[in-house]
Amino acid sequence: MDTPSLHPSLHPLIPGQKLAGDWFNGSVPGNIVVGPGTMINSSACFKEYRARGAVGLQIGEHVTIWGASLCPEAEAIIEIGDYSYIAHASLACTSRITLGKRVFVSGGVTITDCDFHPLAAAARMFDSIAISPVGDRSRRPFMEARPVTIGDDVWIGYNATILKGVHIGSGAVIAPCAVVTGDIKPNTVASGNPIWHG
Repeated sequence: MDTPSLHPSLHPLIPGQKLAGDWFNGSVPGNIVVGPGTMINSSACFKEYRARGAVGLQIGEHVTIWGASLCPEAEAIIEIGDYSYIAHASLACTSRITLGKRVFVSGGVTITDCDFHPLAAAARMFDSIAISPVGDRSRRPFMEARPVTIGDDVWIGYNATILKGVHIGSGAVIAPCAVVTGDIKPNTVASGNPIWHG
């Protein structure tokens, strides 16, 4: 039995189910684990969901996902802790992205554990051909992925970017528009583009 929503635009997140009244004609993936009380506004959040493992997304209790883009690749997993709120953010993952409990992710935020393209010019050209409509995606060059870990009670401000291999300590605040390329200590306020890690 579906749990009624206290907010008319939010729906209980149930693995493998369609959302009643969803404007997007999609389904929630079956390979997710969801705690009680977790809500989502639309299955459009899974438009780029490609995880093929037993679990591609693990979400705790009483999480709210609003207009986010959850994009784990075939072998990846995204973990979101209890009482977190993800609003209009993008989580793009080829290995692992882990958010702790009570993490607030603001609109326009990007969290990624990979560059998703090579850095060298010749390799970028080769990759562009491989992902084109006439290309062969299996021939894409190797791209390094390093897990991203975000501790409990972190707030990530509007349009911030968290890049591969970053660890953000519990209680940290990431300022709007910050670009995080290295670790952030717990209970600190970090700002800058990019943030200086001296």
